Parts: sequence; structure tokens; C-alpha cells
Amino acid sequence: MDRAYHWLRQNKVEHASTGPQTLPEWNKNAGGIKAFYFKDPDQHALEILWFPSGKGDAKWHRETPKLFLGIDHTAIVAADTEASLRFYRDGLGLKQVGESENYGVEQEHLNSVFGARLRITALRAASGPGVELLEYITPRDGRPYPADARASDLFQWHTNFISTDIRGAEGRLRAGKFSFISPGVVSLSDRLAEFHQGLSVRDPDGHALRVVQK
Repeated sequence: MDRAYHWLRQNKVEHASTGPQTLPEWNKNAGGIKAFYFKDPDQHALEILWFPSGKGDAKWHRETPKLFLGIDHTAIVAADTEASLRFYRDGLGLKQVGESENYGVEQEHLNSVFGARLRITALRAASGPGVELLEYITPRDGRPYPADARASDLFQWHTNFISTDIRGAEGRLRAGKFSFISPGVVSLSDRLAEFHQGLSVRDPDGHALRVVQK
């Protein structure tokens, strides 16, 4: 983490955290993890992580000369974890693999939010990066996703999911009465990635995502 933070400082990234934080040992599921938030040129928040022994995927503990090893997960703020689970777990088929409640001075410095207390829920598919739901228990004053958001907006950030049964996913999402961006499953011309069908939809908080199938 020290080397990674030094590299980011050399490249003059904008801080979102006050600096790298080590989560406290009393937190059974997250204790010992080191984290730091920063922003890209368009103000999207990014996080670097360091996992102690026994935490994180085995691939983050492999011997390698590389400083940055890959993407572990995307984190999404949720107003209601249970509502988001009905979308990501029941609608998209992700598996819940962990949960913790994070708070304290380290979390306040990490999020740059005074009094931050978060319910964090980790979800995974069979492969690829995971999804982490961040529900702020306190404070509860987060701004809602703009109702008139468009794909061309700079704050737009969508997550891609690869499905083996996109029609089944569409059916579950429609049964859950979630908001579609696309009219439904549409044909794609992304032959380079070999995706032939896809749909765009919003989760309960308005975050956009795309489901594609080869």
C-alpha cells in the first residue's frame, strides 16, 4: 500500500480519502485491510486495496513484481440493502459471500464522511470482479441518482454483467418491476467482444448496468 500510494501521489491524483487507512482489528471481516480512495480525471471514485493474510482472493497474494494486480470489485451505494439484494441476487443471480458493518475514525477518513457507519454486503458471480453494496446507516443524507440521467453524462458509470441466459435475466428483472433503459433485449454489433445480445437496466437506486450474452 505504501508503494501504491507513493505512485499515486507522484502522479498527482486527487484524494477522496485523507490518506490510506487500515481497518481496525475488531472488525472481524474487514480488520487489517488497507484502503485508499482517489478520483480519476472525471471525478469518478476509485479505491486501491491491500489484503492481509486470510482475507481477499488468493490471486491478490500471489508472488509478482507488479504493483497493481487487477480489479477486485465495484462498490455501489444503496439506500436499502434488501431492495438491492432483490435486484443483484434474485434478479441477476449473484451470490452473497460476505457482510460487515464498518465505522469508526478510520472509516470516516476513508470515506471523508463524518460519522460514517456502513453496512457492506459483498456479492460474487462464478467469475470476475464482485459487487459491493454500501448502505450508509449514518449519515442518511446522500443525494439520489438524478432522474434525468443519460448515458452521455460524465457521472454515468455502468457495470457490465455477462449472462448465459439473458432472456431469463430479463424475465426476472421485469417480474421485479425494475426500470429498463433499453426496450428489452436488443441485438448488438460488438463482434470484437463477441457479444450478440444485451439489455440496459437500472437498479433500485438508479445505477445503470448492462447485461450481455455471447
